Amino acid sequence: MKINEFFKLTWKKIWILVVGGFVCISLHNLIYALFKFEEAFFFSLVVFVLPVYFVIALVYTFIKTLKRKRR
Repeated sequence: MKINEFFKLTWKKIWILVVGGFVCISLHNLIYALFKFEEAFFFSLVVFVLPVYFVIALVYTFIKTLKRKRR
């Protein structure tokens, strides 16, 4: 997979991020409710990984769009 395909932000990827965030939040709460155990994996995904990927992809897409319009 090329970097362009991985970081190019599309509406499909935005929806995947939103739905993935809700799924991770739900799984985090479900695991706590069932096992009374605070797990950090799904919480870390929602708080750190998904927002960082979104910001990086947004900046990458913005820069690529500006470069394409300059030509």
